[in-house]
Amino acid sequence: MTSSDLYALPTNLPVPVDDGLCDHLEGAVVPPIRLRSSTGRVVDVSTIGGTAVLYIYPRISAPDLPPSAEWDALPGARGCTPQSCRFRDLQPGFSARGIQLFGVSTQSPKYQRDAVERLQLPFEMLSDWQLELTHGWALPTFKFDGEVLLKRFTLVIRDGMVVKVFYPVFPPTTNADEVLRWLESGASAQDNRSS
Repeated sequence: MTSSDLYALPTNLPVPVDDGLCDHLEGAVVPPIRLRSSTGRVVDVSTIGGTAVLYIYPRISAPDLPPSAEWDALPGARGCTPQSCRFRDLQPGFSARGIQLFGVSTQSPKYQRDAVERLQLPFEMLSDWQLELTHGWALPTFKFDGEVLLKRFTLVIRDGMVVKVFYPVFPPTTNADEVLRWLESGASAQDNRSS
C-alpha cells in the first residue's frame, strides 16, 4: 500500500443512512465537558467563543495498517485520513472567516498527537477517549474490535450552541467542502435548521 492509497476511497463503499441519532444535536447547548487536545492542553468545547467546526470521526488508521474488508463494510467508517487532510487543505478558508477547526474522536491523546504530526494538521484534535462527551451527549457510536467509536458527523457551533449538523457524512472526502460552502452561503448567519 502506498501513502496515496490512504487518501483514496474505494468506489463500492456502503453509504450510511440517517438513523436519526443526531436529531437531538441541532439547536442544542454544548455540554461543559473537558477534552484533552493533541497539543496537551484541555479544551472545554462549550466555552469556545465565536464559530467553530467540529468534525467527528471514528478513527485514523496507522499508516502501516491497511483498512480491513470488515472496516470497509461498515457504512461511513472508511475515510478518516482523507477527511482530515481535506480539512487541512481548506483550513485557510475557515481561518480567514475566523472559524476554528477541531477533529474529535475516541482515540487517545497520544495517538491523535502522532496523527497531527504525521498528517501535518494545522488544527487541534480532541480526544474523548474516556467517552465523557460521547455518553454525556448521547452521541452516535458503533463498536469495532472491542472499541467504542464515534460515527462520522460534523457540527458547526456558535458560542456554545450547535447551529448546524452534517449527518450522515458521505463521502468524507467532500465534507470539508460542504461545510465551507454552507458557511460561505450566509446560512450560518442564522440558526437555519431547514438547510
